Amino acid sequence: MNHEQRERLAFLQRVIDKEIRYLDYSLQQVSDMEFTAENAAKLSADDALAETVEAFTSRFARLQDNTGDKLLPAWLKALGERTGAAIDNLDRAEKLGLLDSADRWLEIRQLRNQMVHEYIESPQILGNALEAAKAYCPVMIRFARNLICDLQQRGLV
Repeated sequence: MNHEQRERLAFLQRVIDKEIRYLDYSLQQVSDMEFTAENAAKLSADDALAETVEAFTSRFARLQDNTGDKLLPAWLKALGERTGAAIDNLDRAEKLGLLDSADRWLEIRQLRNQMVHEYIESPQILGNALEAAKAYCPVMIRFARNLICDLQQRGLV
């Protein structure tokens, strides 16, 4: 592994460590909220709540993107593995024991898309996605930490 690859991994580790902390904070802020379609529809009338939900969804999306789309391929390259389409990379991470389920990660990706792209039009979709996202945060955090821990154990970061 060259110096540039090591620097990239170290950068991703620092960024993802921060993202985990930020998402954990936002999750605490929304953990007691029940996101029904009715409550999601109220976001347009409650700026403070909308900002809290926006922080949660943004942090959820960033951690999902950076872990699955950036750290995972960089981790695979560091191990000398071939990288490919996202599903192939996820399957490989699952086979190597760092991800519980590639299919579940794809569900998380779909939730991310629903929260980011479809929330304006459908309070039902947003409410369901927010409730599911709260439950999936530990899955995302565990996967990110598994990748970082493996890199640390190998002395790559």
